[in-house]
Amino acid sequence: MEEPGQIKRALIDSTAGAISGGISRTVTSPLDVIKIRFQVQLEPTTQWALLRRDAYGPSKYTGMLQATKDIFREEGLAGFWRGNVPALLMVMPYTAIQFTVLHKFKTLASGSSKSEDHMNISPYLSYVSGALAGCAATVGSYPFDLLRTILASQGEPKVYPNMRSAFVHILKTRGFRGLYAGLTPTLVEIIPYAGMQFGTYDTFKRWTMAWNRYRLRDDDTISSFQLFLCGLAAGTSAKGVCHPLDVVKKRFQIEGLQRDPRYGARVQPRAYKNMYDGLRQIFHAEGWPGLYKGIVPSVIKAAPAGAVTFVAYEFTSDWLESNLT
Repeated sequence: MEEPGQIKRALIDSTAGAISGGISRTVTSPLDVIKIRFQVQLEPTTQWALLRRDAYGPSKYTGMLQATKDIFREEGLAGFWRGNVPALLMVMPYTAIQFTVLHKFKTLASGSSKSEDHMNISPYLSYVSGALAGCAATVGSYPFDLLRTILASQGEPKVYPNMRSAFVHILKTRGFRGLYAGLTPTLVEIIPYAGMQFGTYDTFKRWTMAWNRYRLRDDDTISSFQLFLCGLAAGTSAKGVCHPLDVVKKRFQIEGLQRDPRYGARVQPRAYKNMYDGLRQIFHAEGWPGLYKGIVPSVIKAAPAGAVTFVAYEFTSDWLESNLT
């Protein structure tokens, strides 16, 4: 049976995780929409890659600035928050589950529920805990991730007017399994991504505390700006390594989506047999640039997203811990 202290800790972690995830997701939504548009576009997305355009027709999006102008002109400011509702419904439980499970694993590893004691566990356990927490959070929130991708990528005119219509249509045409299309590459991606994100964050945090202790003599207090930099580094490194798997996931999620022809070639139903086949086909048809479509907005987004998430979590967690009786 759970002790009152453990229940309180779980409540703090889940609440702080949900709040930090919601803030981060809303702030970085425009970059996420641009990233998704690049990832689901079969045509080249950069000027230097247009040498391969003979395989497809003209490219709708060829750069971040051009994509930003086109989305704003065609869909208005609201276009940059397309799919934000299912994204919030996805990211808030995702981060709530992630931080709760992460804290539980660290408690088991350190033998203590205190956050300061968690810094004493092996760096390897930080990576493993982050990976397991990411897997648990992914399975629990995945359908909303799928709906977010579809609504963010459909453009104008809309294929689905709202989240409910997309949900009903997917159930009718693809069944319950359709809500988990692309789950395998997502789990394969999330293991190194979440592991690197949380493990690297803990590593940078340890280094910063050691530096502060050395510089300030026995004071290892970390400033909010230092926490921001730790989250920045963690988010950037994790996203850079795992991006190709994210591209494959997005292709699985939007297969069969009947977007307007001006957005380019469509991903046909069952275009990819599995994750490996998806990677192989993308590489064969689009080259290395195809596997890294959207990497620029992705990294630009991952850095502040990781930083905002960790800083918001630390502050919210500390506030709840000091105010909950």
